[in-house]
Amino acid sequence: MAENFSSSRGSLHDAPGAFSKPGVNISTQSFNSTESSIDAKKGKYLTGESDGIVANDSRGSFLSRPLLLCALIAAISSINYGWVIGSVNIPALVIEECSSGPETWSGGFPSCIPMSSTLWGLVVGLTALGAWAGSMYSGKVADWLGRKRTLIINNVFFVAGALLTCTATSIAQLAVGRFVSGIGCGFAANIVSTYNSEAATTRSRGFLGGFQQLMILVGLFLSQVVSIGLSDAPRWRILFSLSAALAIVQTGLLLLIPESPKFLATKGRYEESRAALQKLRGNLDTTFEYEELVMALEAGRRNGAIPKPSLWQVLSGKTDTDLRHLVFCVLFLMLSQQWSGAKGVMFYSTEILSSTFHLTDEEIKHIPSIAQLLTLGIGAIGAVAVIIGMSILDKVGRRTVLIVSSLATTICAALIVVGSKLDLGPMVATFMYAFNLVFQSGSGFIPYLSASELLPYYALGSISGLATSINCLTLFIVSFIFPILDKALGPYLFVPFVVTNFITFLFAVFMMPEAKGKLISEVIDEYQGSLHIVSDCRIVRRRRAEPESQA
Repeated sequence: MAENFSSSRGSLHDAPGAFSKPGVNISTQSFNSTESSIDAKKGKYLTGESDGIVANDSRGSFLSRPLLLCALIAAISSINYGWVIGSVNIPALVIEECSSGPETWSGGFPSCIPMSSTLWGLVVGLTALGAWAGSMYSGKVADWLGRKRTLIINNVFFVAGALLTCTATSIAQLAVGRFVSGIGCGFAANIVSTYNSEAATTRSRGFLGGFQQLMILVGLFLSQVVSIGLSDAPRWRILFSLSAALAIVQTGLLLLIPESPKFLATKGRYEESRAALQKLRGNLDTTFEYEELVMALEAGRRNGAIPKPSLWQVLSGKTDTDLRHLVFCVLFLMLSQQWSGAKGVMFYSTEILSSTFHLTDEEIKHIPSIAQLLTLGIGAIGAVAVIIGMSILDKVGRRTVLIVSSLATTICAALIVVGSKLDLGPMVATFMYAFNLVFQSGSGFIPYLSASELLPYYALGSISGLATSINCLTLFIVSFIFPILDKALGPYLFVPFVVTNFITFLFAVFMMPEAKGKLISEVIDEYQGSLHIVSDCRIVRRRRAEPESQA
């Protein structure tokens, strides 16, 4: 989970009256006069009107070409994350059940690694467990080495994991390879979002927040496209090895992009920070944006003299502002993303559809089978759905999108159950498509934005780490039990996910805060306190304020 720089903007004007750093010379007086000038013309540069330097102010830009290119290069790690997740789907029956033929050995490698569905679920789920381990330490490493250097070093995990899985001769080696690749996924999940958030302009931060989820789905889709030609024995090994190729290519490209300007400034490397920001903004004027960056960091350093509250203090509401409702919302959203069953569809759709369409052994051996082709479409529609969600999020609001998405996901899960019970393969496939479409357009990526939009800076790091841990551990549990549930529940496989998605819908209706168009300080003021019904919070606060105003 990325630490969103915007969360510290509320402290900007509390900075000291003047300070001086190498390459920086800003006074409160000059900054305030500049700010007043910008505020007077804010409407013009946000609407694209030209008015001298203000029209070229980098703070009013959305997505410059250099910024998009740097975000894409960083997001190759997210593509690799999606590749690791998706690459086991289509060749699953070939690897675990030797569906392309009995186990044979060639060149010291077996054509398949037969195992039970329980063991296969464990092997698949170990990626999530590795991601949990990686996410636990990614923030500290990135704060020590920098975002860019951490992404470079993290590619070692992707390469090592790919080598272990593509040369696997036993269940244990395959499992260890998946776990190591998972560590790379955990680092990527945190560091890519951190880099893109710190590199983004204010107007592009929401877009780049969903950009990570989009790239994960692109990676998943690409892995499934390639799987069609590389899912038989022994070519599934080549499929797994391509994760290493992605990591090596990205390592070279990362050398061409700048480090996060915020990270450089926090280390006192102000000239490098200014140059990095300028490289990200192209020909735009970065003067005011850079001044705001440094002023906010100075305010943060001054506030840092006050000890940060512990995780327990934040969770129990024993801070200056009671954050319990907002913290619960962040943690619940990260939990709900994984208990939805969407990752189960991504991991096991080929097996589910093969069973749904009653494919014979001969039909399964024929590549591509109808189940594999349908799986390919599920991956593609997920990427399209994220683009749709990103395009409407800032127009209709987070809460509305989550309400519609979670309710639609609940309905689709129920209709999958109906189609399975009636043994209607086309109906099951149709609503699996619809399930992925409505989930990814809202419930799939909104959780990634929640912490940076709902929490103050001092609580962001600790709660983000806890939320990521909950997310990864829930993914591990779902990945592990999904094939077990498939065998145990048969046509009723999606009944548990009808329940979990409906709970998410109720949460969205009654408890989800709306952060659209609001500063974090406004969100905190509106939704602070213990757990409550959000539709009543404005009324309650107005009633509380009335005696004070009358007095």
